[in-house]
Amino acid sequence: MFVPSFYREPESSWMAELIRGNPLALAVTSAGPDSGPLATHLPVIFDPEAAFDPQAPSDPDGRLVGATLLGHMNRANPHWAALESGGTVLLTFTGPHSYVSPTVYEVTPAAPTWNFTAVHVRGVVDKLETAEQTLGVVQATVRAFEDRFGTGWDMTDSLEYFRKIAPAVGAFRFTVTGAEGMFKLSQEQPGEVRARVRDSFRHSACTYRRETAALMDRLP
Repeated sequence: MFVPSFYREPESSWMAELIRGNPLALAVTSAGPDSGPLATHLPVIFDPEAAFDPQAPSDPDGRLVGATLLGHMNRANPHWAALESGGTVLLTFTGPHSYVSPTVYEVTPAAPTWNFTAVHVRGVVDKLETAEQTLGVVQATVRAFEDRFGTGWDMTDSLEYFRKIAPAVGAFRFTVTGAEGMFKLSQEQPGEVRARVRDSFRHSACTYRRETAALMDRLP
């Protein structure tokens, strides 16, 4: 992903926050020279058993390097059969975004644009083949999502059901080897113009616009 320097994350925790807040990833792999790429939308979480500090320094390719993620997909998906342990996968995450109309700028000439936030993560996949490993990924995913997005649902009474459906689930562990984040939030605009864009988003009925405004508030 091409990321101009002024659109890079202003703080080292921004990419991890975007992934946690927008965990539906698009997994992309190559199907070979004679086929197009394979792409699957799937939920992804940070491995709760692997220590990861988003504030820790890392190499310039991304502060997520070395982190471990967990994901799963339907085993009937041809993408699962095409995945190979040790192979490279690209996971893309999209955060808050919105169209910016030139009317907000209140200057002429002007051009429309789209403010957006995204993280691209490259890494090595390790397919988890045992039923208990798969069940562990499913349970960890439920815990993570109920804590952040749900109502604290207790899965205890559904564990036997989980075990019945686990053979149809393909789970994997993903080790990050490179990451890039793009946070395009009108940084190229003069301060007063950027403030007008932010304020127009803040008072919108659209959740994505309000979330984009909240990120703009955090810019240096």
